[in-house]
Amino acid sequence: MQVQGFFFGVKIATLQKGHKHGSSDTLNPKSAIRNPQLLRDNHHRPVNYLRLAVTDRCNLRCFYCMPEEGIEYLPKAELMTYEEMLRIVQVMVRMGIEKLRITGGEPFIRRDMMDFLGEISQLDGLRQINITTNGVVTAPLVPALKRMGIRSVNLSLDTLDPRLFHEITRRDDFHKVMQTLEALLSAGIATKINAVVMEGKNDGELLPLALLSKDNPVDVRFIEEMPFNGGDAHYDQLWWSHQRILEALRSHFPGIEKIPDPPYSTSYNYQIPGHRGTVGIIAAYSRTFCGTCNRLRLTPQGMLKTCLYDGGVFNIKNLLRAGATDAQLSTAVLEALGNRAKDGFEAERQRLLGPVGESMATIGG
Repeated sequence: MQVQGFFFGVKIATLQKGHKHGSSDTLNPKSAIRNPQLLRDNHHRPVNYLRLAVTDRCNLRCFYCMPEEGIEYLPKAELMTYEEMLRIVQVMVRMGIEKLRITGGEPFIRRDMMDFLGEISQLDGLRQINITTNGVVTAPLVPALKRMGIRSVNLSLDTLDPRLFHEITRRDDFHKVMQTLEALLSAGIATKINAVVMEGKNDGELLPLALLSKDNPVDVRFIEEMPFNGGDAHYDQLWWSHQRILEALRSHFPGIEKIPDPPYSTSYNYQIPGHRGTVGIIAAYSRTFCGTCNRLRLTPQGMLKTCLYDGGVFNIKNLLRAGATDAQLSTAVLEALGNRAKDGFEAERQRLLGPVGESMATIGG
């Protein structure tokens, strides 16, 4: 957000006078926050988790994410470079970010992605790196991810039916995704399966997917469908709500039990008696978990989002390219957190871009 020559408290005219990034020049010496306990939003929620979307490209065309013809990808010059992403993450880690999720688009179709992961995994203070992938090209990379110390992977998988997989994704890559699942389990990497539940499409897949947790140490998470499909999908009512998903699971597994949710969890988690893994339900459209949200999002073009449903708060890449110091980047992030919506509904009401409809691939949901 740029108002009267200022960019979240950082005067652009000053930046354009030749200040070099990373210098000791600051607007506010206290802005270089290094105490995780100080990184909180205006609703007193701690923030220690960054979701970094490294690309808007994807090798699938899931109908709930983008149109069949795809989306208009960003020009390369508008995407953050690896060097820019590394610096931004370094700044945020010093501010208190401890957990990083790499997402996209599909992160592993960006060239030199593994080299970037290797660099980012060496950052002091970053305690956990997780990855979200569709699994199409991931299987051969699993051993290297394991050596790198990647703690967990979220695998997008909406069906176990190859025919239905092709219908949903518009691609014939089911076997490649299953190879990735097998590789992750063999490597002992904690694996979560993310399945979007869609009326008339894959609502018959709840039982087969839940049964994956019987003999495998996986967390199968069923997600309410959201309107981020690159088109007009801003429906007024959601058929497969988190309550209905739970009712359907209970009809198959009457003994299903609620188990404690981890801190800041977006999912309600359950154990089916006799199963090695667990199942979870994410109320992504109902937005019932906003009160404990601890995450920031960074889009491939550098737009910082304090909520999945907002339209973007400010472009940190542009601020960086204008010559901002690390302290000035910190100040901008802190001011964004100081004006954060209390929940996804308020964030959506405050959008300047109109109703939600952009592709999830462009925002790194």
